[in-house]
Amino acid sequence: MLAFHHLAVQCRDLAAAERFYAGILGLPVIARHRDEAGAERAIWVGAGEGFLALERCGGPVEERPFRDQAPGFFLFALRIERSERAAWEERLAAAGHPKVAETAFTFYVRDPEGNRIGLSHHPER
Repeated sequence: MLAFHHLAVQCRDLAAAERFYAGILGLPVIARHRDEAGAERAIWVGAGEGFLALERCGGPVEERPFRDQAPGFFLFALRIERSERAAWEERLAAAGHPKVAETAFTFYVRDPEGNRIGLSHHPER
């Protein structure tokens, strides 16, 4: 049976990614990995039955519009309760991650690397 296992995201600033995913969003850190020199190269945070692998990289950050026509992964969405939507919007905005788009079910922010993150209460309006 196929099921979600993990999603890997390359990050120029692992510390900022950890502050966002573990600190602001509250996802638990489940593993840390170091390179041969002992520097942190990956932080894994739990996401339900799978995990998000935050992987250190050195490339440039690409600024992209929220919606474009480029193929590929579009966003990473997390489930929230409908009753918590306003509190999540306020919490993320206060931490420097304001809402950039929304639908009746989901609102969207960007992580420190500019990746699109959705917080969704679908199918509850």
